[in-house]
Amino acid sequence: MNRIHLIILWALFPLVSFAQKDSIGAIVDEVIWVVGDEAILKSDVEAMRIQGQQEGIRWSGDPDCAIPEQIAVQKLYLNQAIIDSVEVTESEITQGVEQYIESMVSAIGSREKLEEYYKKNMSQIRADLRDSYRERQMVQAMQQKITKDIMVSPAEVRKYFQNMPQDSLPFVPTEVEVQIITQTPRIEQEEINRVKDELRDYTNRINQGETTFQALARLYSEDPGTARRGGELDYTGRGMLDPAFANVAFGLTDPKKVSKIVESEFGFHIIQLVDKRGEKIKVRHILRKPIVSDEAINKALNRLDSIRNDIVAGKFTFEVGASVISDDKDTRNNQGLMSNATQEGRTSRFKLADLPPEIAKAVDALEVGEISKPFQMINERGKTVCAIAKLKGRTEGHKATITEDFQILKNLVLAKRREEKLHEWVVNRIKSTYVRINDRYRNCDFQYEGWIR
Repeated sequence: MNRIHLIILWALFPLVSFAQKDSIGAIVDEVIWVVGDEAILKSDVEAMRIQGQQEGIRWSGDPDCAIPEQIAVQKLYLNQAIIDSVEVTESEITQGVEQYIESMVSAIGSREKLEEYYKKNMSQIRADLRDSYRERQMVQAMQQKITKDIMVSPAEVRKYFQNMPQDSLPFVPTEVEVQIITQTPRIEQEEINRVKDELRDYTNRINQGETTFQALARLYSEDPGTARRGGELDYTGRGMLDPAFANVAFGLTDPKKVSKIVESEFGFHIIQLVDKRGEKIKVRHILRKPIVSDEAINKALNRLDSIRNDIVAGKFTFEVGASVISDDKDTRNNQGLMSNATQEGRTSRFKLADLPPEIAKAVDALEVGEISKPFQMINERGKTVCAIAKLKGRTEGHKATITEDFQILKNLVLAKRREEKLHEWVVNRIKSTYVRINDRYRNCDFQYEGWIR
């Protein structure tokens, strides 16, 4: 089991309730480890074990030993993060929790099923996640601080892999480079007027005291990340917001007033000020998205079909079409070439699983240089768009080589160096930290030395 899975699991195990009862039904528990001034309870271990079973996670070694040790290690990181005043913003926590909840809902089918699964309502699930997610982020920030100065040279990378057996070299999965041209279906003015009328009605009801902004946001806002919080966006800088949205939001001065209707790249909004703090602002908003008609979608698909035919006929290139015709602002200035943001930086290469599913399906069967038929998709801003895609390049899966995959191999060496540094740090922290372990754990084969004294 790798370190990332352990951190995620450790951050989420409070969602599981566990308690032991004695013969008369009274709830009992037991302190099994003490790390510094932090106690690890038997219920903590059982909660993490149950969560691991639900997530299908396999432990390295005996779970009875591995689970409490991993909890103890995270407490070492967390304690140092507190000492070093490592900070995590509330907006990061809120965003992370909501993204995780959305992923769980998507996996399980509905919010009702998620509540039934955990035997808690959404408010309780969200509350449980907030503190654990904050701790998870602090642990990750502490690990990044410990390893931030680690670097490896090209010579180190070559030396590390030159004597490695061929069958031990990592396998690099198939990667593709993709260009796209998009057309955004035109929304009829009648539909835009309908959405604006709805927002005006919300404003009137709020101003007349019939209801609150928060209540209407929960009922009607189409921003899933904020609707359940009454439309509230935590303290956010201007640069993190859509420009049109930011111009209106930062111009608000009266928390009792509702803004004019604002059109952003996500749809139409009304906004209410909550608070200002320096260069950051906290607001509520209600988002409504106009519905795109089937007729408009078909027109966009037909236009793209004509564009594709002209490119195939040699009237102009895909690159020219992407630069001049495409509506996609993220790729238009790069001849339609999609960019993949990874931990190591930006690249034009994607694994098929990392592409939006509609694009991956469109290019999977293409030969290099071929153009897909027009298709419909929802972009990252939640809008319906139509697109054609060109397979610019494909690198088939293969055993990594220094000449073709140097960056991948470098990242592997960096990861190993970071693991070694973190292991060394944990061992040293164990030496300088008060540790008391229940006797039944003294025969465990731990990952880190120094627990038993």
